[in-house]
Amino acid sequence: MLTFAAGPSKVYESVPKYLQDAYSEGILSANHRSDQFMRLYQEAESLMKEKLHMPDDYKLLFTSSATENWEIISQSIVESASFHIYSGSFGAKWIKFAQHINPKSAGQKIAANEEIDVPELSIPEDYDLIAITQNETSNASQVPMAKLEEIRDKFPEKLIAVDTTSSMAGIELKFELADFWYASVQKCFGLPAGLGLLILSPSAIEKAESKGESGRYNSLSFMLENARGYQTHYTPNVLGIYLLNRVLKDMPEIQHFDQALRERMKKLEDCIIGTKSLRLLVDNATTRSTTVLGVAGLEETIKKVKSAALDQGFQLGSGYGPLKPTSFRIANFPAITDQEMDGLMDFLVAY
Repeated sequence: MLTFAAGPSKVYESVPKYLQDAYSEGILSANHRSDQFMRLYQEAESLMKEKLHMPDDYKLLFTSSATENWEIISQSIVESASFHIYSGSFGAKWIKFAQHINPKSAGQKIAANEEIDVPELSIPEDYDLIAITQNETSNASQVPMAKLEEIRDKFPEKLIAVDTTSSMAGIELKFELADFWYASVQKCFGLPAGLGLLILSPSAIEKAESKGESGRYNSLSFMLENARGYQTHYTPNVLGIYLLNRVLKDMPEIQHFDQALRERMKKLEDCIIGTKSLRLLVDNATTRSTTVLGVAGLEETIKKVKSAALDQGFQLGSGYGPLKPTSFRIANFPAITDQEMDGLMDFLVAY
């Protein structure tokens, strides 16, 4: 069964070889305080800089998942409250989680087709962090880098945290536009679930050190203390980090993936537009995701298409939350080949 779900999604076909190599190289029993692991960590950070263009002065941390980073940022960085800009379910979950730690946290919800009106955006001074879901997996919408740049220019004094769970390693991110970037590896990285990434700017590191929040399992000050020596504060997913290294070594620099995925998404969009009973979930091309396509239709049509797809060996991602009955999602992740996507489009065009 070939899955086009938006995560966990298809893993790279080279993963079985990576797994065998990990066993042969002793990675599966590697001590996370060993020189072997520290070299692995340092190499992962170097590869993130080389392949994803992470700035040299930014720091890579490992977490259990993208979701864990909500808590880390809220407890270890935010002094008063965070201001969230979101359009879908995952952004809504982030703000609710933040409010458990900092009750004054608030935000602004926008429609999936709506662009952030930065000139009209007003964020009071006591909100010291802006939280943005760059790629909202639930409704297949996105915030383009150009819009992030507008926000950074308007609020230079505030820290910015960005959720790129389903876009990091798929599109080129301008890391200098924000202070926190996070993701999980089961989407565009083409790996099994179980590893989260958290990337910090120098300003983010300075803020964590000045606040000095400590005493928790995932206190950022504790994590950074260990990371300076390329170690982790807990026994990490060493295999996941090894697999990440192998994927990064084998992938081209991110601008090539970015271009290829944009071109392929255009073909996929045109396919859906050409059908009789399906339509794009997000009408606005500017806010439509590059890595996840939402497809909408009547409930009976969506049910029929998903069932027929399974018969053909294609697993389509279900719609999320209230969108589940009337939509499905298609992952446009790098691990999915052009031939596989062509096969899916050949199937969908009949509807």
